[in-house]
Amino acid sequence: MRPFDESTGTTAGARVPATGCPVGKAAMGLADPMLYSDGDYHPLWAELREKDHLTWQQVDEANGFWSVANYHEADQVLRDSHTFTSERGTLLNILGVEDPAGGRQIAATDPPRHTIMRARLQKAMAIKAIERQEEMIRELVLEILQPLQDGGPFDFAEAMLALPVAVGGVSMGLPREDWPWLAKLLNSSIAADDPAYRRPGGTQETLDHAHRQLFAYFQDIYGERRRNLGDDLISVLITTEVDGRTMTPGEVMSNCYSVLLGAVVTTPHSPNYMMAEHLEDGLLDSWASDLSVTPTAVEEALRMASPVSHFMRYAVNDTVIRGTRIRAGDAVVVWLGSANRDGAVFPNPDTFDLRRRPNKHVAFGIGPHYCVGHTVARVTLKILFAELLGRFTDFAYAGEKSRLQSNFISGYKNLPITARPR
Repeated sequence: MRPFDESTGTTAGARVPATGCPVGKAAMGLADPMLYSDGDYHPLWAELREKDHLTWQQVDEANGFWSVANYHEADQVLRDSHTFTSERGTLLNILGVEDPAGGRQIAATDPPRHTIMRARLQKAMAIKAIERQEEMIRELVLEILQPLQDGGPFDFAEAMLALPVAVGGVSMGLPREDWPWLAKLLNSSIAADDPAYRRPGGTQETLDHAHRQLFAYFQDIYGERRRNLGDDLISVLITTEVDGRTMTPGEVMSNCYSVLLGAVVTTPHSPNYMMAEHLEDGLLDSWASDLSVTPTAVEEALRMASPVSHFMRYAVNDTVIRGTRIRAGDAVVVWLGSANRDGAVFPNPDTFDLRRRPNKHVAFGIGPHYCVGHTVARVTLKILFAELLGRFTDFAYAGEKSRLQSNFISGYKNLPITARPR
């Protein structure tokens, strides 16, 4: 996902190639999308966690980053918006490129402006508001799972990638017939390196095409909604005041994209993880035998899957992290999936514990940029797992599973399975 500049119709920056790192073997390749589709990144993260200092990866002649792999340092970086800014770019694929969304998009804006921009949206997505939508979410979940009843091959990952767009589509008042098209474009924008989404012109063309289409779409939606305000999330954004004025059309469109993309990023990949990693080891049967564990089991699925692999920040001032001096202007990459496997915080971190408490994972981030849609994601996942495990059994693989080629999203794009209705 790269920031889109609606004034030029292009995506900022070019793809940063991952190159060999002369400083630390564990950091080599962490920026390479192929590591997350074809490699094993957990041992690399584990090696970083064992060090008493941070590791620097030089990516090209001009750019590099510090890797933060431990929980407490991740907490430090993501909470301290005075020392580490989000406004210069939050993802590795724009390393060294100024983010045109900085100060305009909630995810790329620092407090106190960020807090003002976020407040009304957060209220609209609070638990009481989402609880009123539970039956709607349940209906969408059952509709998406319905083909599994036929007993034939069912691509579970494809279905899960469609689910958040359906839920978000209702919350944002988007026409149902647009959902499949939106899902494809949104997934293209988070995994543009993946062959399943990459256009003939390559990664940059893929991103530019997806972003042009999405922003043109939200521009049309903005115009229609401006004339017919309602209680949907887009109307909330249109009527939100920042700095004594309502958001500009560009700000509204950028945040529409960000909100829907956030749902696509967080919701599908913990159920996909469960099916890909625990279908044959009896864990799903244990969960199904006692659905009362669903609240804690969902949190554990989020921790273990860690759908968002990283967030990036830039140091505003000189500082020290884990005994390492960080200079102002240095990029710092927080590996959320590594922090969620830190044994200093999570006993037996590589073991899935259906009843794990406490479970202060950072799958949704931490600090001021904690995912604004976390409540929607949690409610959706609880309903999904309750319906999936309550209605189906005898899950089995029905073909090859494949992971997304992305250094931002840790997840699967194809996962054919079969199941038997209970």
